[in-house]
Amino acid sequence: MASSSMESRAAEPPAADLDTAVAPAVEEGGRRRWHGAAGAGAGLLAVAVVLAAMNLRPSVTSVGAILDEVTRTLGASGTWAGALTTMPGLCFALAGFGAPWLARRIGVSAAVATALAVLTGGLVLRVVDGPLVVLAGTFVASAGIALANVLIPVVIKTSFAARVGLMTGIYTAALQTGGALGSSMTPPLTEATGGWRGGLGGWAVLAVVALVLWFAATRGGGLSASHAAQSAEPRRSLLRNRLAWIVTGFFGTQACFAYIMMGWMPQVLIDAGVSRTSAGLLMGLVSLLGLPVSFFVPPLVVARGGLGFWSVGLGLLGISGLTGLLLVPAAAPLLWSILIGLGMAVFSLAITAITLRGRTGTDTASLSGMAQGLGYLLGALGPFAFGVLHDLTGGWTVPLTMVLVVVTAQLAFGWYAGKPRYV
Repeated sequence: MASSSMESRAAEPPAADLDTAVAPAVEEGGRRRWHGAAGAGAGLLAVAVVLAAMNLRPSVTSVGAILDEVTRTLGASGTWAGALTTMPGLCFALAGFGAPWLARRIGVSAAVATALAVLTGGLVLRVVDGPLVVLAGTFVASAGIALANVLIPVVIKTSFAARVGLMTGIYTAALQTGGALGSSMTPPLTEATGGWRGGLGGWAVLAVVALVLWFAATRGGGLSASHAAQSAEPRRSLLRNRLAWIVTGFFGTQACFAYIMMGWMPQVLIDAGVSRTSAGLLMGLVSLLGLPVSFFVPPLVVARGGLGFWSVGLGLLGISGLTGLLLVPAAAPLLWSILIGLGMAVFSLAITAITLRGRTGTDTASLSGMAQGLGYLLGALGPFAFGVLHDLTGGWTVPLTMVLVVVTAQLAFGWYAGKPRYV
């Protein structure tokens, strides 16, 4: 890992001006760059970003809502169901590393369009045949999501340089809204279409709409393949950059915390005496609490600084909720859920850190690929480690203690990621 001298800090603006300082130029080094959108085009692109973001979670959350029916009708095993639910997180990690390369080859706007097309194809593929095809379709859809996960923050950085905080907040809120829609609307959609294939396949319609709108918003305004391939910015690896590892640690620990809570928190509450229905409602509350934070905190962070302070504050709320869940889970499950939900809202700050800590679009793409690639890998492994610890100890004390350690590390990474500097 490199020393701090490897981090770029010369002539660096204060935190409040980091976003406006990196607005891309039309011409750099004699080669054309993608300039930020303006006017009506910016509004259409903003809508396209929101709609694209809303497609990046239903593929995952829709499966959990009807997993028992899918498994039963296909005659699949519990191992198959475990592979189906684990695959998205692993694919987010692996496919995400290819996003910067794809953006350099064909341009950012074309790469996002490719991601949405791959997602659409995967959503259709996974409902046309048996268990193996369902797994294959889920892999393809997850690969499309992984690419978009990495690339959309780059679009925000380059096309909304003066409104990074606002657009980051809107983007993360749209992600969470899409996830909530996937889990809540899939059961009635399944009932309305007469089976799980219609319930899962119906989300391809939303993906097609997003793809069409993306083409309309970026037509004539994005990087062409030739311009992207001739980017004037030198390519460099961030694997020896200390700040890049800090941002990666921040993203990875918050992903691990969130994935564990989404996968295991309902069972912890049920074992504490909370009814199954109430545990489900509390988990829904945990998911929804991130929305207001996502809307309001990133713009404040970009305008006034304080990424580190907000990260520590939300982290302490998460630690408080986990401590209550560990020591007296049945005493105040609503309070523990609220505190944990607010703690998980640090996701919006992890995305903000990615957009602020890259000086250029190329650096942002590299940082996004590294942070999300490795981060989602940690997120995917977290629930597995939690379950193993539960099996070994027969209780929730040791697994929840592990989560407390993870969130404490997240708090430290968030504090250092908040220092105004570039990778």
